[in-house]
Formats: sequence, C-alpha cells, structure tokens
Amino acid sequence: MPVGGLVPHAADDAADLVVRNAKIHTGDPGLPQAEALAIRAGVITVVGDDNDVAPQIGPATKVVDALGRRMVPGLNDSHLHVIRGGLNYVLELRWDGVPTLRQGLAMLREQAARTPKGQWVRVVGGWSAEQFAERRLPTVAELNAAAPDTPVFVLHLYQTAVLNRAALKAAGFTRDTPDPKGGQIVRGRDGEPTGMLLSAPSALILYSTLAKAPVLQGEDKKTSTRHFLRELNRFGLTSAIDAAGGFQNFPDNYSTVVELAAVGQLSLRIAYHLFPQTAGQEIDDLARWIEMAKPEDGDAWLRLNGAGENLTWAAADFENFAQPRPQLASGYEAEFEKAVRLLMENGWGFRLHATYDETIRRDLAVFEKLAAEGLFPSGNRWLFDHAETVSADSLDRIAALGGALSVQNRLSFQGEAFVRRYGPGIAADAPPIGAMLERGLTVGAGTDATRVSTYNPWVALHWLITGRTVGDLVVRPPHNRVDRRTALAMFTEAGASLTGEEDVKGVLRPGFLGDLAVLSEDYFTVPEPDIAHIESLLTVVGGRIVYAAGEYEGLDKELPPVSPEWSPVARFGGYQATPSTGLSGSRQAELLGQAAAESEQHRQWRVRRGLAPHTESPVFDPCFVL
Repeated sequence: MPVGGLVPHAADDAADLVVRNAKIHTGDPGLPQAEALAIRAGVITVVGDDNDVAPQIGPATKVVDALGRRMVPGLNDSHLHVIRGGLNYVLELRWDGVPTLRQGLAMLREQAARTPKGQWVRVVGGWSAEQFAERRLPTVAELNAAAPDTPVFVLHLYQTAVLNRAALKAAGFTRDTPDPKGGQIVRGRDGEPTGMLLSAPSALILYSTLAKAPVLQGEDKKTSTRHFLRELNRFGLTSAIDAAGGFQNFPDNYSTVVELAAVGQLSLRIAYHLFPQTAGQEIDDLARWIEMAKPEDGDAWLRLNGAGENLTWAAADFENFAQPRPQLASGYEAEFEKAVRLLMENGWGFRLHATYDETIRRDLAVFEKLAAEGLFPSGNRWLFDHAETVSADSLDRIAALGGALSVQNRLSFQGEAFVRRYGPGIAADAPPIGAMLERGLTVGAGTDATRVSTYNPWVALHWLITGRTVGDLVVRPPHNRVDRRTALAMFTEAGASLTGEEDVKGVLRPGFLGDLAVLSEDYFTVPEPDIAHIESLLTVVGGRIVYAAGEYEGLDKELPPVSPEWSPVARFGGYQATPSTGLSGSRQAELLGQAAAESEQHRQWRVRRGLAPHTESPVFDPCFVL
C-alpha cells in the first residue's frame, strides 16, 4: 500500500519489513544516522532514507511509519537469568518499579485473595526497599495481615527473605530446623522462627526455601516463558546472554526454550551457559557436557556460549553487601584449575561470578599459571562478571590474558548498603567502568535480573549514565560514568562481542540481523531522570515484529492467555511503569501524598504500641517522628 509517497514495486527481492521516518542511531561509524531501513529474510538489506528503501518495497512489504521516533539497535543484556526467569515469571508478583510499599502490600493482599490453596504468593527480586517512599521492607506482621492463610515469600536482593506464618509452615521451618551453612533463620525469644531469613552471606538459604514452592508443569512453562520474553521485548531487548545460576539444571531446565526455538516461538535470541549445580561434582559435569556439545552449537536464536557463571562452588564469592566480604576457603584453586584447564583445552569459553578483587586476584593467578603452558590467551572467550571492587592491577592482568568483563547495575539496588559498609570512596569506583574502558577491554552491560535487579534495561542504562541508585543516591562520580552512546554500545555491540557475534548484530548495518527498537522517548535527548522510564513501542527481531504498543498496537502476534488464570501477571502484568519526572507537578504531589499517608499509618501503628506519643492532630515531619 502507498505509505507517505512510497509506492510498491513488483520486486522479486522485496523487503519483508520497512521502517521509515525514524531518527535512527545505527551504531555504525560509517553511517551514524539514518531515516529508514529495510529487512528481508531476517537481515538488514538497506539503511538510508526513503529514496534508498523505496526500491525494496513490494506488494507484500509491511511498511511502518516511525513517526519521527528514535530507533536504536535491539538491546542485548549480557547477564540475564532469562531461562530461569521464564520458567517462573507467571508465578511471581513483580514489585519492579512499584514506588511505595503501600502499593506493594495492596497488590500482595489482592493476589493472596486470588491464589488457590496450595500455591504461594512470591515476590522474587527486581526491587529494593530504597525505591519505596517508605524506605523499608515489609514486616512479618504486615505479611500475616495481608495473607493470613496463603504462604507469602518476599525476597529482598540476595540479603533477606520475609515469610509469613503460612509460608514458614509450608516450608517446614520449626524451632528445631538448623541454620544452613552461610545462612541464618532469625528466631524469637521462644526459639521459634520469626519469618526472617538472612544470607550470611550465602544466598543458598533463600534459594532453597523458594525451591519448596510449587512450580509450573507442561505447557504452562512454555506460556510463562513466552510471556516473559514478550515482557523483555517491551523494553527493546532482542538478545540476552543467559548466565545460568543456581537451581538451573542442564538439560532439564533448558528444555522449554529448546522446544520453543524448534517451533520458531522465541522472540528473544538467547546465548546460554552451563553451570555445575552440585558441589564436588563440577569436574564430572563439565567433562560430560564437553562430550555432549561445543560452544556456538545452535543458531542465531539459541546457542551455547560456554560454562559458568560458576565453575566450582568453592570459588564463588556471594555478594550480600549488608554482610562482610566472604572469606573463601584456602586451597580452592586446585579444583578450580582443573575446571579451567578442562575448558581451555577443549575450546570452551566461560564466565565467572567474581564480586571482589580478592577473588579475582586468586583466579587470575590460576590463569597465569596456565598461560605459562600456552592456554591463555588462546582465543577462547572468557570474562569476569560483576567485578565491583576489581583493582587497576587486576584489570591489566585481565587484558593481558585476553579476558573481558560484564557489569550489571546491582548497585542500583544495593548502592546504599555498599556505601554503608565500604564508604563513598570505594563505592565511587564500584565497578571501575571508566578504567575498564580506558584499557580497551570489552565491557558488556546487563542487569543480573531477575532476583536482584529488575530486567528493565533502561534502569541499568540510567545507572551507567548517572551513577544513581533507584533511591536517587549518587554513588559513582562523573569520572566513573559513561555517556549515552557508550552506555548504549555496552548494551548492544559489547554483548554481541561476548558471544562472538559482533559481525552480525549489535549495529544497524546491511548484512546484520534485523533487530531493532523504536522508543517511546528519544534516549539521546530526554532528561537524565527520564531515561529509566523509556520503553519500546516497536521491537523487531529478525524482521519479525515481536512487540507493538501505542500507535503500533496489534502489529505483533497475540500470545496464548496467561496460565494459570490466577497468575499475578494476569492481574498486574510485569514491570510497574511510573510517570516520568517530566510530567505534571500534580502527579508528583500525588506520589508525595501517598508517601505521607503511609508515614501517618506507620506513626499510628507506633502510637497503638506505646512507641510514640498520642496527639489528636499530628503535625510532624515523617523523617523525624516515625
């Protein structure tokens, strides 16, 4: 059909999709800006203006007018637990983006009433107490009041879980339950569990408790995964590198994405890793997997990328910043060296969870020992994840060994705890992104969603650019922030490099995969606080429209209904979008009013318990009189 003067041509090689009238940031230095592009058979054929794409338009070409909006390459989260997230998405009540605890508890109360007997209400990551106007966690009493009979499990980062009375019973916690290694069951004076679980610093107590909740079966796992991928597409994500993780067994827990890929129902490209799950069995697992597969097996939609993010459990430094840095066992290097040697000798890349420089230095010593035998650098892709306190010396050693890094916005959610423990000086370089980039290292960006950070990549981009937490605390000063183009490249080009796909994606250029996002706001010009509020209105993967909203609603294919019907996602959706700061002052006043109402409610709670004086007409500053 004619669109804006573009008339179809009877071309044998016509494009499947043309997007025009856009402000395109290509990421290609040879042609940084453009207005239109064409995609055929999943690959970009033309980037330019209307005259350039006109010959590509045939009778069957879908032509979309971007209405002058900003277009960017599809985003690539370089560290996302997408497989595990998909298997659990429809079971979880997401507090991602919720501005007040009052709203979160109202959602929880309503969901408890909808949840059938035998099921749990679970709030699992993507939020921080610092994002709430009240700046606090829910109490056990509040959970008991909201859900007297339905088990409720609320996970706060990798620090704490809050359980109501029914959840303690369902999980089997009693006064006789021993504390697991690295974890604590908080108990009252009578010795009974109170409902608080602490990682000290191991998160295993949190994971293992959550694992006692019911899981999805059969087709529901596919439906959940498809809806999670659509939710990721909502924010312009077209690729992700799955970092595996605890309680993600291979091949069992990977079968859902494999089956979806086989019938063309993935809407996100996934490069995945394999993570040994059983301490003491890691080398046997790795050896078995090496016999089964090799990195880059698969296709552009689903491919194996290597091992990790743990190779051996003893080498993992859990990152509860409310607790001191864990002291890893002496001598873990012997088994760790066996794992690394096995991978390097068989052409496998890997990624390593490493929060602290103390761990990174010990790991690098193993790599340098193997480098003397010619195993580093050898062309195998390998990287450190997180690296909040990595030193300049360690960065030089990583560069010399051919390594890379992937950083996540964990301190968007844990920045306040990090500052309290280590001080603003160390926090200013956590992680030292500027120093990484100065050395020419490949630095991918990601979220580490879904159990710490939210999966919304624009929250991570906001953190990269501003250095601010979701609680609006400035943690990283200007010298350790990046500009908008660099941050976007970390979420596009760098991610492609970490999977060896830098020649086919991450840039909008002829011959590259047709992965793109048309944004709700212009990322390059919106005020910095509004970066976190950006969403995609049109997300395209391989020339296929996988998400469409606003003016484009209905251009994507409809998904099966959320199942089960009582799912929190069916009622509340996923990420809770809030208005940008650029909106009216009346909306800001409304949010402040909500916070004040919650503060008054909290004051009255204290009055009833004799913890604050009673006044008929309280006039108070909630910052000081709570």
